[in-house]
Amino acid sequence: MMQVGVIGYPIEHSKSPLIHNYWLELYGISAKYDKYIVTDIDDFMKNKIYDFVGVNVTVPYKTAVMPYMTHLTPAAIKAGAVNTITNKDGVLTGDNTDGIGFIQNVLSSCENFKFENAVVTLLGTGGAARGVAGALVDKVSEIRLVYRTEQKAQDIKSALGNKIKLIPWAEKEDILPITDLLINATTLGMNGFDDLKIDLSVLKSNASVADLVYSPLKTTLLQNAIKYNHPVANGLGMLLQQARPAFYQFFGMMPEITSDLCRLVQG
Repeated sequence: MMQVGVIGYPIEHSKSPLIHNYWLELYGISAKYDKYIVTDIDDFMKNKIYDFVGVNVTVPYKTAVMPYMTHLTPAAIKAGAVNTITNKDGVLTGDNTDGIGFIQNVLSSCENFKFENAVVTLLGTGGAARGVAGALVDKVSEIRLVYRTEQKAQDIKSALGNKIKLIPWAEKEDILPITDLLINATTLGMNGFDDLKIDLSVLKSNASVADLVYSPLKTTLLQNAIKYNHPVANGLGMLLQQARPAFYQFFGMMPEITSDLCRLVQG
């Protein structure tokens, strides 16, 4: 039986096994998808990755796995992060499906939102933020990248160019009045982490709000956004959308997001 899975630390919250195992059963594919706690990424990538057909990568290893890849896709290179690794006869290919998953989720969740000419405020500089920034940079007017670690922010700006404007964490609320799309790409608000504290009363009135966190499904950020009548996109929609091309890379079949799957993952 083929082995696939998701690696990270922490990993308990991951709903990826629910999604992929649903598709494996639906399409009659002989494989099993599990979640794996990885505390030593060097050991995993040198000694264990070759037991897998492929793996998805989550916090905090999306950039750490890159040096181990035989090939990187253009999406992974642009993002500077990998969330999907395929193993074909010992050849490791790293891809990033976060960006396309994010775009599809926002378009389906936030009615009337247009990426063209939008000013985006992106909270975070980790692997997920890099994936989203890489996918958005050619579609929007500019990305205000709000950082807690300046070097990570500088790295993203160096990779993606002058559309990236760097904003210290303490100044994040100052730019909300001109923000068309606010994105949380940090772990703040996730179960087991501190909450994201931000005053949405000053957010541009017609702005949309997206949270990459999906556990809980409705974060405090999204609850507050709804209170102020902002369209929202939750992290579960992105998780489902980014999982489709990953599954295709593992098994050569593009799966469908069914109503049964949505109920399963939301349960």
